[in-house]
Amino acid sequence: MSAPILDVQNVTMRFGGIVANRNVSFSVERGAITALIGPNGAGKTTIFDCITGFYRASEGRILLNGRGTSEDIGALITRPITGGSHLVTRAGIARTFQNIRLFKEMSVIENLLVAQHLATRNNLLSGVFRTRAYRNAEAEAVDRAYYWLGQMSLVEDANHLAGELPYGRQRRLEIARAMCTSPKLICLDEPAAGLNPSETKDLSDVIRRLCADHDLSVLVIEHDMGLVMRIANHIVVLDHGEVISDGTPESVTNDPAVIAAYLGVSEEEVVA
Repeated sequence: MSAPILDVQNVTMRFGGIVANRNVSFSVERGAITALIGPNGAGKTTIFDCITGFYRASEGRILLNGRGTSEDIGALITRPITGGSHLVTRAGIARTFQNIRLFKEMSVIENLLVAQHLATRNNLLSGVFRTRAYRNAEAEAVDRAYYWLGQMSLVEDANHLAGELPYGRQRRLEIARAMCTSPKLICLDEPAAGLNPSETKDLSDVIRRLCADHDLSVLVIEHDMGLVMRIANHIVVLDHGEVISDGTPESVTNDPAVIAAYLGVSEEEVVA
């Protein structure tokens, strides 16, 4: 069995006297969809922020492809463009957010081209004189952008302002923009938030297709349990900052600790 693409080892995150995560450990297998679930305030987004470099964990290790992400990402990243900093992109991680972060006054295609600015960035003279290397990089960026628009059924929206798209299409655009950075791991933070049932089903199909067709691993935070059960191979449950269950969808949904966390009762009451 191949090593996991992501390995979170005993991660604790403190904010002063507040412990947001305590000894969190789990892994994301290559080509799999791992869902991170739990009640509000369970610490899901904080662990995402540690994985993608917004925070440096107080304790523990986070390994991407067997390497410490801090070696590639650094202690703190800049405001995200593609769901992560330049260094996160180089490390092979992309991220989307619960609150969509598009450049809404730019066109759809411009959002995808901005996401690839590292690939097309050359020195100043290359841009001024439009060297062959610069032109080739530009053409590749456009081709890649249209490819991902096609994958997300957004080609007809290429020249529309991103902010004018219906909410569900904005969600797909954010994923397309992240995919333009050629990640090996994509972290989706509540991708179904604000979607209607039909849009959520379409999103489920998109996420499954990404894994099946593009050598991609997915880590997703989601409250929509219908989506989670449709797509996840592996579920990790957090409550009060700690892992309380970790396993297959069937084993997790039948775990008394998980039932107690969601129903707000003790495990003894559930078992009884």
